[in-house]
Amino acid sequence: MKIANGDREVCVASPVAKAPSVGDEKEREADAFVPPLNFAMVDNGVFRSGFPHSANFSFLKSLGLRSVIYLCPEPYPEENEEFLKANGIRLFQFGMDGSQEHFVKIPEHAIREALKVVLDVRNHPLLIHCKRGKHRTGCLVGCLRKLQKWCLTSIFDEYQRFAAAKARVSDQRFIELFDISGFKNLPMSFSCSKRIV
Repeated sequence: MKIANGDREVCVASPVAKAPSVGDEKEREADAFVPPLNFAMVDNGVFRSGFPHSANFSFLKSLGLRSVIYLCPEPYPEENEEFLKANGIRLFQFGMDGSQEHFVKIPEHAIREALKVVLDVRNHPLLIHCKRGKHRTGCLVGCLRKLQKWCLTSIFDEYQRFAAAKARVSDQRFIELFDISGFKNLPMSFSCSKRIV
């Protein structure tokens, strides 16, 4: 560091930062906003991700969530349930098998029921997640995009961006064939982006 001293500059060594202690590091982790795997905003008040862990709780709390849509059949972990309860977040579980087997059919009724939760802005802000935020979440978001009148090319581009090398033709076929005619008066986008207390 250089400090001006009259006519000349004097070089002074910078103060050495104290090495962080274990306690300091844990405190920083608690304050860190770390999003879950594959986190993204879908629309105003609607988010998607892979399974959130305790390291993600501060970040999720900052979103002011009202609801979580969980797309796995396994019970929600106690630690996650406690986080939801402590923050007044409602859990909607639509258990879908995440198997890669081609004969496993995506349950259309579960997608329809989950879409009803997504479309109800009283549940916003909300997070949609499965294990990795790829296939089950991708199917639900893809069907939402059909309701929003996105073209299939754009829907599949978004699906593939999250699924990457693990994209499944069966998921894309499901999205393509999903019948949206039973849904009426749908918003093209959501305007609710803040939690109303």
